[in-house]
Amino acid sequence: MPAGASWSGALDIAGNVWEWVEDWWHSDYSGAPTDGSAWVSPSGSYRVLRGGGFRSDASNLQSSRRINDAPSLRYAGLGGRCLMPLP
Repeated sequence: MPAGASWSGALDIAGNVWEWVEDWWHSDYSGAPTDGSAWVSPSGSYRVLRGGGFRSDASNLQSSRRINDAPSLRYAGLGGRCLMPLP
């Protein structure tokens, strides 16, 4: 569905599974990197999940929606997305 592509051209981001991202959880964006890189320092106990899953309600089905959980968590509603760096 090209009409729904993100600013980077990514498609179908929300609604399949919550996706793990590289960032460690912080309750707000105070001190976050300003260059768009992952927030990896300081580390913590929880990682960020984004995008909502197949059991999510509509308010969670957006790539900007973020929640947190322990990196050791496993269940059917979690996944990942393989990415390739831009040239």
